[in-house]
Amino acid sequence: MELGKNIYTLRKEKGFSQENLAEKVNVTRQTISNWELGETFPNPEQLILLSGALDKSIDELVGNDLKHNFKEECGDNTKTMKKRKVYIGLVFLCGTIAVIWFLSANIFRYEEMIRIIVAGLTIGFFLATVCQVILSPENLKK
Repeated sequence: MELGKNIYTLRKEKGFSQENLAEKVNVTRQTISNWELGETFPNPEQLILLSGALDKSIDELVGNDLKHNFKEECGDNTKTMKKRKVYIGLVFLCGTIAVIWFLSANIFRYEEMIRIIVAGLTIGFFLATVCQVILSPENLKK
């Protein structure tokens, strides 16, 4: 576990001796030494005090990089959601235009209406794809 290494590194960065840190966390110097060596671990109350003394979150102390782990497991969700919104919006827009067109014309048979709707949705999908390519960060840098 990284906790012992993190305690040692952060203590040194702050310029604390084991005795100084022990006073701030209300434990003995030997307890700090045991934590740094990984022989024992702080209980939750001690972890909170340690977090405050070293000005780091508990997640940072124990080595959890939540942002990194979340992005690795789930991907960058904001980009995915923006892309979905563009696709859904343009597909919906083109599909709606197709529906309004065939309803207002009122001269199409049922099969033709289905084809027009599918064509409108397909056009919306392709427009969304083109917009995504044009607006991608790689193309905006050029």
